[in-house]
Amino acid sequence: MEKNFILRILRGIPGNQYWEEFELPLEPFLNVNSALLEIQKNPVNRNQEHVAPVAWEQGCLEEVCGSCSMLINGRPRQGCAALIDNIIGATGSSVITLAPMTKFPLVRDLVINRDIMFENLKKVHAWIDADDSFDRGFGPKISQDLQETMYTLSTCMTCGVCSEACPQVNQNSKFIGPAAISQARLFNSHPVGKMEAKQRLDPLMEEGGISDCGNAQNCVQVCPKKIPLTESIAVAGRQVTRQAFNNMIHLPDTKK
Repeated sequence: MEKNFILRILRGIPGNQYWEEFELPLEPFLNVNSALLEIQKNPVNRNQEHVAPVAWEQGCLEEVCGSCSMLINGRPRQGCAALIDNIIGATGSSVITLAPMTKFPLVRDLVINRDIMFENLKKVHAWIDADDSFDRGFGPKISQDLQETMYTLSTCMTCGVCSEACPQVNQNSKFIGPAAISQARLFNSHPVGKMEAKQRLDPLMEEGGISDCGNAQNCVQVCPKKIPLTESIAVAGRQVTRQAFNNMIHLPDTKK
C-alpha cells in the first residue's frame, strides 16, 4: 500500500502569511527539495485547489551553495540534505513543516533575502587581495595542520543557518554573526591575508562585533559543514584583543 506524507508550508509575503498543506506519495530517498519540485509540477493542495507553486531557492542540490536554507520542523537546515524518510523516522509523524528562516527579510514563501550576510563579509574584508604580478615564484609554505584548519573554515557556504540559530542575531541587535567572524579568522590565517588583518579585526571591535556574541553555541550545533564556529570566535577574540592593544600603542599624536 502506497504511503503518503504531508508538507505543511508557511507561505505568503511579509504581513500576509498562511499555512498550506500538500499531500505527496512517500518515495525512497526523496528529499525536501525533490518534494517541492513535485509540488511545482502539480501545485494542488490538500483541498484539491490549484494554487501558485511554492517559491523557494535551490542551486547545487548537494549542500554546497546554501541557497535552500529553511526551517524544517523548526530546525534551520538545507532542504537538499533533508531526506523525508529520515525526518518521518525521527519524529514518528508524517506531517513535515517548512517555513522561511526568521532572521532575514522575507521575500515570498520560503525565499528570504540574505544580503546582510554578504554585507558583513565585506565589513571583515573576507577575501585575499591580489597584486598585478604575473609570477613571483612559490608562495610561503603552510603547515599541514593549518591547511586542514583553513580548508574546514573555507567550506562555509553563507547559508545563514548559524545566524538563524543564534539568539544574538535579531532585529534589536547589530551582531555581525558567526559566519563573518569565522571568515575573518580564515583570511587572517592566510600568509598574504595577514597583511590586511587590521582591516578585518577593527570592524569586529565596533558595535555588533565579537563582543556581542553571547556564547550560546547554537551556531556550531546546526552548521551543516561542521565548521568549529565557537573555536573561530575564540580565536578571533584573542586576535581582536591584541589588535586593540596595537591600536592604542600606535595612536596618532594629535598634538603635532
